[in-house]
Amino acid sequence: MEIKEKIKDIFSGEHRKFAWFVVVMCVLFIGSWLFGSGNTIIHWIKAKNEIRRQEKLILEYKKEIGRMDDSINERTTDVDSLEKFARERFHFAAPGDDVYIIE
Repeated sequence: MEIKEKIKDIFSGEHRKFAWFVVVMCVLFIGSWLFGSGNTIIHWIKAKNEIRRQEKLILEYKKEIGRMDDSINERTTDVDSLEKFARERFHFAAPGDDVYIIE
């Protein structure tokens, strides 16, 4: 017997009501598992995507913290880099420097 014939016999034979009951219950179960309220597959997928997004942000922030730590170390150990930073960032001038204001 082919598979088609076996399936046809199941759904048209003496146990057809039970077979249809099993099919309907499986469809309802899978439907509630996919689209029901609470802890569903769709919820899991959304949560997994959110976790991935948060992990990417964590990596970006760790890289930024590393760059900032390097910058802090450079400025605390090298006076010339600290002076350069102060002049560029805060427009400081050393005594005796000529300051030009351009508008």
